[in-house]
Amino acid sequence: MYSTLLSINFDWLLLIEKAVLIAIIISVSLLVAMYETWGERKVAAFMQDRRGPNRAGPGGLFQPLADGLKLFAKEEIIPNSSNRFLFVLGPGLAMLTAMMTSAVVPWGSHFDLFGRHISLQIADINIGILYIFGVVSMGVYGIMIGGWASNNKFSLLAAIRGASQIISYELAMGISIIALLMITGSLSLKTIVEQQQTGHYYVLLQPLGFLIFLICAFAECNRTPFDLSEAENELNFGYHQEYSSMKLGFYLFAEYVNMFISSAVMATLYWGGYDVPFLNDATFGQAHGQNLLATLQVVSLFVKIVAFIFFFMWVRWTIPRFRYDQLMKLGWKVLIPLALFNMLVTGFLVLLKQNHWHF
Repeated sequence: MYSTLLSINFDWLLLIEKAVLIAIIISVSLLVAMYETWGERKVAAFMQDRRGPNRAGPGGLFQPLADGLKLFAKEEIIPNSSNRFLFVLGPGLAMLTAMMTSAVVPWGSHFDLFGRHISLQIADINIGILYIFGVVSMGVYGIMIGGWASNNKFSLLAAIRGASQIISYELAMGISIIALLMITGSLSLKTIVEQQQTGHYYVLLQPLGFLIFLICAFAECNRTPFDLSEAENELNFGYHQEYSSMKLGFYLFAEYVNMFISSAVMATLYWGGYDVPFLNDATFGQAHGQNLLATLQVVSLFVKIVAFIFFFMWVRWTIPRFRYDQLMKLGWKVLIPLALFNMLVTGFLVLLKQNHWHF
């Protein structure tokens, strides 16, 4: 048995490549989350005709660093009446699930370095979309555990709101994805991107499905107008009311990381992912090299992600928060019926095309 294990030719270089890629993606996600806070303030200031942060560094660029330093320096407070273990576990779980989702997102095709094809995707699994839904559904435990372990009635109410909201909107999101899968025939995100490179972006084939997915993404990320679990004018700051220092920072960072990854997933599923518009990737790669092509693909994906992030922020400072009954009514009485209608119409059209029926 021991000799058999030794004879297995394990690719240690692949393990190192994946470890480096994981470290880069985690670092970039945290950096983007930091500067999303700066971007949020700048967008709000622009829309409200004021300057926004402008003291810490040129144009306030060091403001996220100052905020992070402030959170690190704050006193750690754990309420005596709380469940200490779960109180610490909640924000850690929220951050962990936010970071895990990026594992199946293809950030580009591949680099050719040192005679190796280095893929820009941590794991190309054939159930990539199911993996995303599985990890995202675990994120609600971070909210529920934090709200319950605080032993605060406002935190608990906010956590129950958040759990109900996420469970409700995941249904419509899942049904909208089923309609997309009828067209793609695959759950692999890389395959979906490659199909869009040689055909149309799926937003053109699934406009209603994309709209439903986009609205549900706002609810999944607890963004305005769906931030009922953080309604500070009703619930005294929401489910993380009792948190301070970096435990609070983890909850706040997890929301911005979720916004970043949600934007990447929407760009991948509906807007071609890393595909560079109006560019023949195969021809460009042969003429200018694979590495330049991969760099352009990463830049293209990040441009799409930034556009979605700006849209998240634009909506926050434009649309007022819903009442909770309006939130649940929209999810159950509007989005789920629309998603079912979209799925049935898509199924009918796919069947029509497969059988070459004509009227």
